[in-house]
Amino acid sequence: MNKDFMYRAIEIAHEGMDANQGGPFGCVIVKNNTIIGEGSNRVTTLNDPTAHAEVVAIRNACEHLGTFQLTGCDIYTSCEPCPMCLGAIYWARPNHVYYAANREDAADAGFDDSFIYHEIPLPVEERTIPMENIGRNAAVDLFEEWKKKPDKIKY
Repeated sequence: MNKDFMYRAIEIAHEGMDANQGGPFGCVIVKNNTIIGEGSNRVTTLNDPTAHAEVVAIRNACEHLGTFQLTGCDIYTSCEPCPMCLGAIYWARPNHVYYAANREDAADAGFDDSFIYHEIPLPVEERTIPMENIGRNAAVDLFEEWKKKPDKIKY
């Protein structure tokens, strides 16, 4: 753990906020004590609801490393990751995540993800956004093909 990396994440958050790029969030990804990826929230400038600081930094670090996983890396983020970012982090497989503000601090500033945390464990039919299962057989057939694909890249 290196507080300088956290302060850089907070600095990136501040720069992004001052430039009206998105919310006050920043993230750096570190490997071998060197920053290999950075990102600030870019939701409003990119018109992309997935352009959270962690996702932007993950994309940047993966491009830098030429891989889709961040094994051996640490993530420093100015705020506890939201559910979407948490999912992206788990897929990226870093060694450790350090965060500054927590989800309650974010909610107090108007970034309240509690509704998502509430929705996740609900049965599909009870979620706020209606979800309907269609075309399952064709999709399952596709998964069967994937299982047999000899040259697939597992992740």
